[in-house]
Amino acid sequence: MKRFTRTLGLLTACSAAALAFTGPSSAQETFKVGIVTFLSGPAAESFGVPAGKAAEFVIGELNKGAGPAPYNKVGFGGMKIEPVVIDENGGATKQVQELRNLYQRDNVDAVIGYIGSGDCLAVAPIAEELKKPLFLFDCGTPRIFEEAKYNYVFRTAAHATQDNVGLIRYMKQKNIKMDTFSAINQDYAWGQDSRADFVAAAAQLYPNAKLNADLLPKFGAGQYGTEISALVSAGSDVVYSSLWGGDLQAFILQSVPRGLAKRSQLVLSAADHVLPPLGDKMPDGVIIGARGSYGLMSPKTPLNEWFFNGYEKAHGTYPVQASYRVTQSILGVKSAVEKAMAKNGGKKPSADELVAAMTGSEWESPGGLIQMKNGDGHQAIQPISFSRTKYNAEKKRVDLVDIVNFEAECVNPPPGVKAIDWIKGGMKNDKCK
Repeated sequence: MKRFTRTLGLLTACSAAALAFTGPSSAQETFKVGIVTFLSGPAAESFGVPAGKAAEFVIGELNKGAGPAPYNKVGFGGMKIEPVVIDENGGATKQVQELRNLYQRDNVDAVIGYIGSGDCLAVAPIAEELKKPLFLFDCGTPRIFEEAKYNYVFRTAAHATQDNVGLIRYMKQKNIKMDTFSAINQDYAWGQDSRADFVAAAAQLYPNAKLNADLLPKFGAGQYGTEISALVSAGSDVVYSSLWGGDLQAFILQSVPRGLAKRSQLVLSAADHVLPPLGDKMPDGVIIGARGSYGLMSPKTPLNEWFFNGYEKAHGTYPVQASYRVTQSILGVKSAVEKAMAKNGGKKPSADELVAAMTGSEWESPGGLIQMKNGDGHQAIQPISFSRTKYNAEKKRVDLVDIVNFEAECVNPPPGVKAIDWIKGGMKNDKCK
């Protein structure tokens, strides 16, 4: 527990102040879980730290037995949750070693973690090699389960295909003109795969649209003067981007004075997490996604009210996508642990018992129903929402208006079909209303 507090304390004083978990009295009475998120670097402020704060809040509530039904049993099946928090910053090679340390040195029972797509691709084979449960709570690339099969690895959130298919569907439904478009995405797995999905989906619903500027700056570039000049010069109807974290904040701050948002319709596949720090610097009318039905686009359910209101009270701001994604992973692991314990007589489940319980499972989350339908029961699908930005001067925050919700089957490929093949095949069997 002291390690968890000390690690988050490196961020800011406020992020460590509220940590007060009950210490374990024996290994059998605890479930030790690694939590990996960005605690430093450009992805920390708007993504990694909110995820860490959500884990802090949710684990604290569960350890007190203060979660709403069906999550009202203490911890995981009566076992107190003991978190070990690791900073994801530092690159894939570092994360491979950190994951080994979590399993072999810290003896965690499972790991919930990873935001960067490159990190997820690197660590998944290590968990499989060690035969230890790994629950990827984020990362966007579809390649995790399309290029390999895993027994001990799960992703408890949908991949980037839903972000881009849903975005194109929203644009079409709202009659957004797109005779021409330009794109700016980070030059690594997330950006490359997001770009490919958006361009392929555009070819289905906007078959005559022409791609103008097509830019792939490196991850963490920070400065986008050259790229913004190219986008302004292109004068496209739409500028699409999957930038996130500090890169997205920098891009918005640098592009607004250049008038990009007035010249072109900005459409951002994963942008809700930068709304709180940007405030009135975010232009009105930007079309955004949140990688799910999260934050200001989340459903009005008792489970979401518990999470949304509790997080906001604890941290002074509302939760965004990374907060929701780590929470749905924690709740999914809780459900699987308790499902396994119901079958083994109430004992702490083995790795294989936990894997069997999670495979093909489903559970309710603050953002809606999570279903492990793809990747042979190891890859989640979920609902997603899109909207437009509108600054609220009275509340001093960006509100989201014109919200449209899409069911999971509408924006995710069916089981056994690669995402890009499904899109290029016309996105059939999508069950859209």
